[in-house]
Amino acid sequence: MAQDMTEKDLLKMEVEQLRKEIKTERALVSKSAQEMKNYVESLATEDPLLKGVPEDKNPFKEKGGCEVS
Repeated sequence: MAQDMTEKDLLKMEVEQLRKEIKTERALVSKSAQEMKNYVESLATEDPLLKGVPEDKNPFKEKGGCEVS
């Protein structure tokens, strides 16, 4: 599609994209990172990857062994 467009059309498309991007709300990385850290830490007690899954509730627990004779 872009190969069929003239340079003028491509530049118009780029300007349109930049106009959309300028409207994007920005936030300080230091503030966003702190909020993200707090969010992750608040959910850490419920995270099965951190605390593990109880054996009786583990759907992937092997039900039985396999014997080869």
